[in-house]
Amino acid sequence: MKDIIARLAKLIDVKSIVTIILTAVFSYMTVTGAVTAEQFLTVFTVVIAFYFGVQYQKAVGGNV
Repeated sequence: MKDIIARLAKLIDVKSIVTIILTAVFSYMTVTGAVTAEQFLTVFTVVIAFYFGVQYQKAVGGNV
């Protein structure tokens, strides 16, 4: 149980919240037609790549 709580606590940081909100906003904008699916894919790919790149660097002991 403590392991689950610790993992949830790690998920709730600023970068995670920003990534989730950005994903929700761009998904909404794509559904309503404010942005094209291609634009959504470009932005989403950059955000996700950055997010997981930072997480990977933290895991291997990089300075990020």
